[in-house]
Amino acid sequence: MYEATLHLNLEKECVLSELASETGDAIEIEVLELHNELVTFIIHTTTNAEEFYERLSNTERIENAELLGDEAVLITKPSCGAYPAVHRNNGVLRRQNRIDERSREYNVLAFQHEDMTNIIKDFRSFGTVTVDSLSEFPGNDPALTPRQREVVETALTAGYFEWPREISSEELADKLGISRGTCLEHLRKAQAKLLRDAVDSLDDLQTA
Repeated sequence: MYEATLHLNLEKECVLSELASETGDAIEIEVLELHNELVTFIIHTTTNAEEFYERLSNTERIENAELLGDEAVLITKPSCGAYPAVHRNNGVLRRQNRIDERSREYNVLAFQHEDMTNIIKDFRSFGTVTVDSLSEFPGNDPALTPRQREVVETALTAGYFEWPREISSEELADKLGISRGTCLEHLRKAQAKLLRDAVDSLDDLQTA
C-alpha cells in the first residue's frame, strides 16, 4: 500500500479557493462521503466557523451547509473532480486536506502503485499536480469497536459501498438509529482501521 501527498493547482474556479482568498487563511477539511459526485466534508476552524457558514450557505453550488458548534461547518457540494478520481482508482483520502487560494493538498492512500499513478494522471486532467511525497504505508491499528463493526456490517448489507450507492448516508443513519454525522464518523474511522489491518495481513503473508 502506498501513501502520497499531492498538491493540485485547480484550473477551474472553486468556492473554497475563493473563500481561502477572501479570508487569507488556508482551509482545513476532512472528507466524510462521496455520493453521486457530491462530496460531504467538515471544515475545521477555530475562528471563522460562523463566517464560513454564512458565506457558504448563500452560495449557489453548495447543496447543504450546517454549523457544527463554534469550530466546524459540515458542507455538501459538487466535487471539483479530485475526490471521484481518488475513489474510482481504489484510493482513500487520509487525514485532513488543505486548501488555499492557489492550491490544495491531498493525503492519499492507495493499495497499488498503479492506483496512485492513475490518481495522479486523473488529477492532471483538471489541474497541475506536484507529488510532495510518495512512500509505502506501514499502518497498525487495533480492531474495530463493536459499534464501528455494526455500522460497517449494516452498510455492507444495505449496499452503501456499492457504486452507485444503493442507500444514502441519511437512510443508513436512520436504519442504525443515529445521526448522519455520527454514522459518517464511524464509517471513516472503521475504513481507516480496516485498511491498516489489511496491510498488516499482507505483510504477514509475504513474510511467511
